[in-house]
Formats: sequence, structure tokens, C-alpha cells
Amino acid sequence: MKRALLVIDVQNEYFTGALPITHPVGHLETILNTMDQAARKKVPTVVVRHHQLQSDSPIFRQGSAEWELHPEVAKRPADLLLDKTLPGSFTGTGLESWLKSGGIDTVTICGYMTHMCCDTTARQAMHLGYKVEFLSDATGTLPVSNSAGAVTAEELHRSILCAQQMFISEVLSSAAWLDRI
Repeated sequence: MKRALLVIDVQNEYFTGALPITHPVGHLETILNTMDQAARKKVPTVVVRHHQLQSDSPIFRQGSAEWELHPEVAKRPADLLLDKTLPGSFTGTGLESWLKSGGIDTVTICGYMTHMCCDTTARQAMHLGYKVEFLSDATGTLPVSNSAGAVTAEELHRSILCAQQMFISEVLSSAAWLDRI
């Protein structure tokens, strides 16, 4: 098994912008520790950054302070930095060819948001034949309320983890993941 860590969208938008991540507690510290341990164990790390195609977008506007990677993520080593414009990290990026060129057969998902870009990327990876590890405490989300209803961050996070574990990913804690690398 050869794996890569995917650090998805850990950008300022989720800290100082319109979409503050609230669950689980300690999500950023867990992501940073996971990145540090991956670097120490020589697990290739891909940092993914999202931007909206509309230049006047109120969120993830390329070049804005909120679009920038969180400073703690930006200063850590990455083997690849990818920019994407849709929720899936494989769509319109060179991720799949980079993974194949490295002989990688397993991807580990961490970052934001559990229910959107992390979930979509995990599903894409499974469809492409990768084994997927989804880190329960190194992904995060926020409460959502829209015309379809309302859900707390905890409920949303838990429901996505349960759905991922059914068929798509192996859901595990970062501590369990670190024990295996």
C-alpha cells in the first residue's frame, strides 16, 4: 500500500471568512499534526486550494485574503499544490495523473468541508479505484440551514462519516491513521 495525504481547502475562508468551521473541536490542530507526521514518515502530501470561477464571488475569490491557505498549512511542506474550481479534487486538476505517476493506491482525506469537498473527493477516489481513508477528526464542517432544512455541524459531520464508512471509505481517527503509517 502506498498512500498520499490530501489536505483539502484549509483556507482562510473557513477561519476569517464567511464559512467558519465549528466541528469537531481541534480540527485545525489535528490537520497540522497529521501533516507534520506525514512529512516525518515521508507520506506524500497534496495540498488542495479552492477558488470560484466568478471574479466577483463573495467566497473563495482567487487572490483574496480568504482564498489564501491558512498560514500554518502554507508554511508546511507539500509535494503538490493543486487549485480546483469544483468540489471534487480530481475534477479539472492533475491529481489522478500525479497519484498514478507515484504508484499511489490509497488516499487519505483531511480538510474542509466534511460534507462537500472532502466527501466529493472521497467518492471520486473510490470510483477511480483508490482505497480511501477518511480522517474523522481531521475533517470539519459547520451548521447548515437552507430551503431544504437545518442541521447542526455535529449532525452533518456524523452523517457524512457514517455514509462514507458504508461503502466508500475507511473512516478512522488521525491517531489510528498515524499508528499505521
